[in-house]
Amino acid sequence: MAGWLKRLLPKRFRNDSVVIPVVRLHGAIMSGGGKFKQNLNLAGVAPMLEKAFAKKDSPAVVLSINSPGGSPVQSRMIFERIRALAEEKHKRVLVFVEDVAASGGYMIALAGDEIIADQTSIVGSIGVVSGGFGFPELLKKIGVERRVYTAGENKVILDPFKPEKESDIEYLKTLQLEIHQVFIDMVVSRRGSVLSDDPSLFSGLFWTGRRGLELGLVDSLGDMRSEIKKRYGKDAKLELVSGARDFFGRRVPGVSVSSDGMGEIAAVAVSGLAETLEERALWSRYGL
Repeated sequence: MAGWLKRLLPKRFRNDSVVIPVVRLHGAIMSGGGKFKQNLNLAGVAPMLEKAFAKKDSPAVVLSINSPGGSPVQSRMIFERIRALAEEKHKRVLVFVEDVAASGGYMIALAGDEIIADQTSIVGSIGVVSGGFGFPELLKKIGVERRVYTAGENKVILDPFKPEKESDIEYLKTLQLEIHQVFIDMVVSRRGSVLSDDPSLFSGLFWTGRRGLELGLVDSLGDMRSEIKKRYGKDAKLELVSGARDFFGRRVPGVSVSSDGMGEIAAVAVSGLAETLEERALWSRYGL
């Protein structure tokens, strides 16, 4: 109900409890989205963030994060959108970590004015990782000749069907170092006043919520319901903000993939399998 209309009602008919919107940011962070699974990315979460920050009577927005990381680009874009909305709408952002907010998941958590974790949550992993597979002998064994034509001598660096080159690896590492420095700068900018001087802080290690508190990666330990009632009164309510759903109840991302024929369905299925394996690998790093 609009604030002005609510004030016209007699006090006994008003519901004056504070309502705090909650946005769940759960899953591996990857661009795009398939028919079989939805990834955590800006296109998918932007409508929910806009909706949550648009609630005029709410003094804060709660973000529930459970992510092992993924794309640094999408992580940073989500971070930037949250901070832009917080400043535009003058809202406090409270981040609650569930199982894990690591790597890109922790980068998003930095958007919070406060980060609250469970004692057994996993936080940190402030680093950059690239992975893949090499098949330099596979094509020869199955009798296939690979033909690649390029303009530009470095167009096919890190080709998985050729032996690794030291120059390719070194170039990749320079990119990783640049991205890592961006991540470090974000952590220092957002949490510099409370960070520990522990030398392992930016090494890529991850810790429990309890140890994360000692290191300055989180502000306190607790759970969402108790913290909200402690801050905004025993009658404060949490309201989950959800995105649009399709016919099957799946969340619809900002950009969808159309299906036109069995060939594309098969391609999407293969792509979905690859994404699932990649996501599984991300979660398994933290024992989940």
